Amino acid sequence: MPRDEGADAPGVDPQQLWLSPARPRRGRKPAYSREVITAAAVALADTEGLEAVTMRKVAARVGAGVMSLYSYAPDKETLLNLMVDHVSGELPTTNTLTGDWRTDLKAIAHLQRDLMLRHPWLPAALSTRRIPGPNTLAFLEHALAALRPTGLDGAAKLEIFAQLTAFVAGHVAYEIAQAEASRSPDRAAAEARYLAAVAADGNHPELAEALAAPGRPLTPEATFTRFLNRLVNGLDTD
Repeated sequence: MPRDEGADAPGVDPQQLWLSPARPRRGRKPAYSREVITAAAVALADTEGLEAVTMRKVAARVGAGVMSLYSYAPDKETLLNLMVDHVSGELPTTNTLTGDWRTDLKAIAHLQRDLMLRHPWLPAALSTRRIPGPNTLAFLEHALAALRPTGLDGAAKLEIFAQLTAFVAGHVAYEIAQAEASRSPDRAAAEARYLAAVAADGNHPELAEALAAPGRPLTPEATFTRFLNRLVNGLDTD
């Protein structure tokens, strides 16, 4: 029996989700597939946001009855896992590695950022634990291969990849918020006036000095690259 969409799921069985056939267990030949339903959910999230993804809306997109979808995804938690792995299939996993692990790790981060900007709901979906599916595992395998030259043990390499992914997700969420704020020039001007007043009050000399420093390129790509370089260049492999 399907669970209420707003209720907490007791947990997704990874074997049931990823190793079982992607079709209903019994009954007549299915009219839909898990791939079609997942793609519809992704399209809905891309256009309306993650909060808009409900089984009812997904069913409407594919022209199915709500109850028929529960054979493929019994709850929203399962559907989110399917969605994350679906879009992870867009990440290339056959790129030739350079052997310079820092260079390769930065390239991986840029691929992740591009994916998250195409699917702005993804950072939020990654904010809770997800069960890696085949596409996610393929990209993880690629990242671990990039880290092989470090000589680190497996646990440390997994930690670095998790740290990198968390950084990219957090930064993209910030980018999206900044882009939304920039659509309100009055708000941006008010914030600039406020910071100028604070810097001039004599109580924040460090901030005043920082704000007076020469500016740096503020394009989203340049900002991301600077932050990424600081993170990856500072990683310790000892």
